[in-house]
Amino acid sequence: MASLEKVKLRHVRLRKRIVGTVDRPRLAVHFSGKNIYAQVIDDVTGRTLAAATTTEKSLAGDTTVRANSATAAVIGKLVAERSKKANVSKVVFDRGGFQYHGKVKALADAAREGGLEF
Repeated sequence: MASLEKVKLRHVRLRKRIVGTVDRPRLAVHFSGKNIYAQVIDDVTGRTLAAATTTEKSLAGDTTVRANSATAAVIGKLVAERSKKANVSKVVFDRGGFQYHGKVKALADAAREGGLEF
């Protein structure tokens, strides 16, 4: 079984239990080969409350931005900062089927340092 299929299976299994509510929205992360995406999502209303990604204009011009742990930490701090502006302090972490290691752990730790609780 290819690794992408394993990620999808883990994500389906996780999403059975993890649901973002008004009080505790879901911090969803996704990693492609080149980019990192993080969103704070209220699943009840279907709205994205805050988001950060490496494809933004402020980060896209930087040649050092890659899908690595250092960039994941930057994205984690950005999404935590934007969540605070949206009056969100507690979230449920959705690792998107990826193993909690490396980039995922770096993003989560940076989001916690930024003030998010999960």
